[in-house]
Amino acid sequence: MIRVLLAEDRGMMRGALALLLGLEPDIEVVAQVSAGDRIVDAALTSRPDVALLDIELPGLSGLDAAALLRDQAPDCRVLILTTFGRPGCLRRAMESGAAGFLVKDGPVEELAAAIRRVLTGETVIDPVLAAAALGSGPGPLTAHERDVLNAAVGGATVADIAGKLDLSESTVRDHLSSAIGKTGTRDRMEAVRAARQQGWL
Repeated sequence: MIRVLLAEDRGMMRGALALLLGLEPDIEVVAQVSAGDRIVDAALTSRPDVALLDIELPGLSGLDAAALLRDQAPDCRVLILTTFGRPGCLRRAMESGAAGFLVKDGPVEELAAAIRRVLTGETVIDPVLAAAALGSGPGPLTAHERDVLNAAVGGATVADIAGKLDLSESTVRDHLSSAIGKTGTRDRMEAVRAARQQGWL
C-alpha cells in the first residue's frame, strides 16, 4: 500500500480527497492535517510514502513544509496540489524539493496516477503550467527581498523585520523599496499581495 499524508485546510475538500483516494486499491490515507505547521510532526509519526500538500495553509505554507520534509523526512515524496497554478509557485515548489505539482481541477484518477509516479522517482508537473513556467522566466525578487516581504506579513515594522532577519533597518528599507518597485505597487503590503499572486512568495 502507498501511504499518503494529506494537508488541506478546507475540511470538505480534505474529506473528499481522502475518501476518493481511499477507493484506490493501492492507496491508504494515513494522516490528515489542516495546518502547515502540523505536517512535519504528522509525517514523522505516520511515515507516509507521499505527502500531498496544499500551498496556502495556516501556520506554514505547503512550500515551506515541503522544504522541511526534504530535510526531516527525506524518504517522503512531496506532491503539491493547489488552486494556485502559477509559474512562480511551480518554481518555488521545485526549489523546495517537491516531486510534483498539480492543480486541483484534475480528475482523481490523474492524482492517483501522479502519486504512484512520484513514488517511483518521477517528477510530475501539470503540463499547461510547465509550459507557462518555461515561458515566464525567473521571478524578479531576490532572496533578501522575498525574506523581508515575508517578514512584513501582518504589518511588521521596519524595526521588527530588521530584528527578525538580523539586518540593519536601512538594509530592510532598501530591500522593501526595491521589492515595491519590482512589483509595481505603492507600499509593502501591496507588494506582499502582488508577489503572492504571482507565486514569488
